[in-house]
Amino acid sequence: MTLPVALGGHDIIGQAKTGTGKTLGFGIPAIQRVIAPDDEAYASLAVPGAPQALIVVPTRELAVQVAGDLSTAAKRRGARIVTIYGGRAYEPQTEALAAGVEIVVGTPGRLIDLYNKKHLSLKNVRIVVLDEADEMLDLGFLPDVETLMAATPAVRQTLLFSATMPGAVVAMARRYMTKPTHIRAADPDDEGMTKKDIRQVVYRAHNLDKSEVVSRILQAKNRGRTIIFTKTKRTAAKLSEELADRGFAVAAMHGDLGQGAREQAMRAFRNEKVDVLVATDVAARGIDVDDVTHVINYQCPEDEKTYLHRVGRTGRAGNKGTAVTFVDWDDVPRWGLINKALGLDQAEPVETYSSSPHLYTDLDIPEGTKGRLPRNKRTHAGIDAEKIEDLGETGKKNGSAPSRDGARDSSRGRDRTRTGGTRGDRPRSGGDRGRSDKREESRRSGDQQAAPARAAEAPSASVDTAAERPRRSRTRTRRRNGEVVGNSAPAAE
Repeated sequence: MTLPVALGGHDIIGQAKTGTGKTLGFGIPAIQRVIAPDDEAYASLAVPGAPQALIVVPTRELAVQVAGDLSTAAKRRGARIVTIYGGRAYEPQTEALAAGVEIVVGTPGRLIDLYNKKHLSLKNVRIVVLDEADEMLDLGFLPDVETLMAATPAVRQTLLFSATMPGAVVAMARRYMTKPTHIRAADPDDEGMTKKDIRQVVYRAHNLDKSEVVSRILQAKNRGRTIIFTKTKRTAAKLSEELADRGFAVAAMHGDLGQGAREQAMRAFRNEKVDVLVATDVAARGIDVDDVTHVINYQCPEDEKTYLHRVGRTGRAGNKGTAVTFVDWDDVPRWGLINKALGLDQAEPVETYSSSPHLYTDLDIPEGTKGRLPRNKRTHAGIDAEKIEDLGETGKKNGSAPSRDGARDSSRGRDRTRTGGTRGDRPRSGGDRGRSDKREESRRSGDQQAAPARAAEAPSASVDTAAERPRRSRTRTRRRNGEVVGNSAPAAE
């Protein structure tokens, strides 16, 4: 639907459900409209090799995915494409820009960084694409996007794509677009906000039993690649470790992993070395992987937009999919709002345990399935079979998640270094006790230093006592009934 309008050079606001193939909708016009080195008009460009198309996406993984799709489509065209995103070394990206490029695909943060350092020139950009604009709004990237837009020529083509259209996105469209054509893709037979190809099941599950339920769902008949969504990085790391211990080929993708480890996880998932990906919402945004048959919301989504983006990872390009959502008892009110907003007709999730008969019948799980994958079914190579690439990372170096205590442990360590204890009332009293001990030692030292002066003022008859004075100074602090114990011996003589 967008191709004729976009190829004509018109601005477009594209709105469609996730998984409907928006990438080529803006990718083909971008590839066609740029002037490649093999074109006759290339030499007449104002600055040959300067970027002519800018595609902005919210996440690193989506940038890699979009650039890969465009590179495949641009092979015959000869257009050069570079991917710009954080977590990688600067040098390869700046060298690629200096060598000349027609299309730049990147995330806002690194694009702004290279633009401010004069490595990225946007003066000759003819087409700008904003993909997943609603997600960029949610992540707080909109100011960066507006900075990039302001750096491009006033006369340009702008294509904006978004699954939803919040007010801020609409306002940005009005500010930076010229008479845009609003194209909304809809299936007459699919009137719901979620796609009809996705079967949606909602269970009220106990937090301590969730991993058992997941282990059984992962053994359902005809299950292919599966993405499990969590709300926190810690939960993603913990769940992936537990599933690996149960025998499943699993990879984790979250913000505590270095970029090399995140790309390793995605490659292993795409290459079927693992068939389960545990990810947080941000890390998995916009990922398009073939044949994802199941999506599991391990933790209830925050709102209906998050729910739509999560379940949209399955049932893509006409395939069927299953989405399972776990709702804790505390999340029932939130789920009620999501259900009402999307019209899912599942306001009361069914209470479900790993032993519930309806779990097996609903999801076609073989009867008698246990919580561990049998050894004869462990056919995937695993995450270690995929090599991790050295990206010259600028951020996190290790691929492992932090300990369960995370930052709290480090803060305790810093507190111990400062005060000899941790924060709180007890450590403060310990600190006061330590300071009083130091004051006592200082007083003793002062007594020893003051002893000769006191001896000079004492009567001359006390010669023997003066000779023993250094020893007596060591016992001065010993007192009995208010008297120094060391003085009693001379008095007895």
